[in-house]
Amino acid sequence: MKAIDLFSGGGGFTEGAEQAGCQVVWAANHWPAAVETHAANHPRAQHVCQDLQQADWTLLPDFDLLLASPACQGHTPARGKERPHHDATRSTAWAVVSALECKSPAAALVENVPAFLKWKLFPAWCAAVSALGYAISPHLVDAADFGVPQHRVRIFIVLTKSQHPLELQLPKMPHVPASSFIDFDAGTWTQVDRPGRAAATIARVRAGRAAFGDRFVAPYFGTGSGLTGRSLDRPIGTITTRDRWSIIDGDRMRMVSVEESKIAMGFPKHYLLPANKKDGMQMMGNAVCPPKACGIIQALKAAA
Repeated sequence: MKAIDLFSGGGGFTEGAEQAGCQVVWAANHWPAAVETHAANHPRAQHVCQDLQQADWTLLPDFDLLLASPACQGHTPARGKERPHHDATRSTAWAVVSALECKSPAAALVENVPAFLKWKLFPAWCAAVSALGYAISPHLVDAADFGVPQHRVRIFIVLTKSQHPLELQLPKMPHVPASSFIDFDAGTWTQVDRPGRAAATIARVRAGRAAFGDRFVAPYFGTGSGLTGRSLDRPIGTITTRDRWSIIDGDRMRMVSVEESKIAMGFPKHYLLPANKKDGMQMMGNAVCPPKACGIIQALKAAA
């Protein structure tokens, strides 16, 4: 099965597709650093760096499966209040419709945050997809159920040229703990009680120690995991595009590294990421978890 990857980022969807036995023949993204990273890890695919809303879909090679992760920034509640650029990011989903209209593949998988289903134009988007002959089947899935050591709930919309929507039979694997990817001998650590540390951070660490002992993880930025952080015996919370999770080890702490985030996302250890930490973290925070993509594509193949 041949596939293309729209909004391909650093390559999580492609990595999962190839693990599922697909050949990804074309991948595109507007961010040069992401295209370079994707090409370094998936050199057999043709790569394009451009705004996909301006793409000439007639130039694409033949394929059977369209993979797409349109921008989520305009949908996710994590972005807070409505902002002027959100309309532009939400509109990237229409590129999927244009590609389907031009190339008419047998199936497509569209990944996004669950709030994508609440987009005020989502009914119109579905109507356009349906008019092209596709049955629509949303699946809400957590990466932790695919053996990824992270709770990351996303919507995967299965589009197929079938009479009825497909209900995929997805696996539910045992959850893998955060302790599986954290290296306590690596990284640069600082003292928890150092001058300038936010009082809320120190209070969270103290509460975490009471709940979980000396070693646990806690959000350093943003909210989540209450006031105590979370145990290393469960998957970590969602990896985001900026440093969010801190590791506490007794009286010292540090942020989860890009390499640890890569494993927390389910990428193989050998997967190449940019040397620039900010770019690497952004790619991981925006990525599709490869094991989840692999499992969903395998289930799609079995149901087709």
